Amino acid sequence: MLNINLKGKRAFIAGVADDQGYGWAIAKTLYEAGAEVIIGTWTPLLKIFKTSLENGKFEASRATPSGKMLEFAAIYPLDATFETPDDVPEMIRENKRYKDVEGYTITEVAEKVKNDFGTIDIFIHSLANGPEVQKPLLEVSRQGYLAAVSSSSYSFISLLQHFGPLMKEGGSALNLSYLAADQVIPGYGGGMSSSKAALESDTKTLAWEAGRKWGFRVNCLSAGPYRSRAAKAIGFIDHMIEYSKENAPLQKEITGAEIGNAAAFLSSDLASAITGTILFVDNGMNIMGVAMQKSLKDIQSQ
Repeated sequence: MLNINLKGKRAFIAGVADDQGYGWAIAKTLYEAGAEVIIGTWTPLLKIFKTSLENGKFEASRATPSGKMLEFAAIYPLDATFETPDDVPEMIRENKRYKDVEGYTITEVAEKVKNDFGTIDIFIHSLANGPEVQKPLLEVSRQGYLAAVSSSSYSFISLLQHFGPLMKEGGSALNLSYLAADQVIPGYGGGMSSSKAALESDTKTLAWEAGRKWGFRVNCLSAGPYRSRAAKAIGFIDHMIEYSKENAPLQKEITGAEIGNAAAFLSSDLASAITGTILFVDNGMNIMGVAMQKSLKDIQSQ
């Protein structure tokens, strides 16, 4: 039997702030496969996340299929909007959720990981934020659009700039996208569709540049709709899931384990010749050109 074995490998996952999202699901799978897992948590949610973890709120979610309980080797505060402390506006620095936290910019976190662990083998970008995601593209402000691109796609570039030197040759970097990168998903607004399109395009360019410079792979996983905290901000995630179930070739809901398994494969030596690829894990929804059953409008009106 061919198994995914990540023993002896170390992973850094940017964007784990609860037990509901893709980042947590990927962390569980990588950990079960033997990897040491380090995470970066969005600074405003750091205290809540750590308190919930310590108080056992995530106890059931920590259990892997083999019975192992997910453990994090380290949890760092991370706001991937800022490269250096000088980039942080005074208003943010004085915010109560930031004021007592140190070293949350990209350069500082990369330096901490270097000092604490030396190197990493796997880098996962599970970050997305669009402050105006519920606004149609025609109504989004310049500030809202640029904020979405900055947080959701440029952050991958910046993180690779600073974590690339820590990556071992033969390692793997992975980001998460969505079908809206190249298909119209009404309601997925605020510049988020543009951010995902940029992320997928950048994956290919970064695969070339990082492969030649540092010798590691860069891929993108385009996942189907999933009830993460970030997805709920869109406002109609349940309808998106139902629409996918009605129209995809495989009529079922995407699970976190399926996302984690695909990420583990791309992070493993089994995928040693795969780079610059966008892998769809969406029950085949990406191949559909026509809705065969209920339309999204019909589902939303129910």
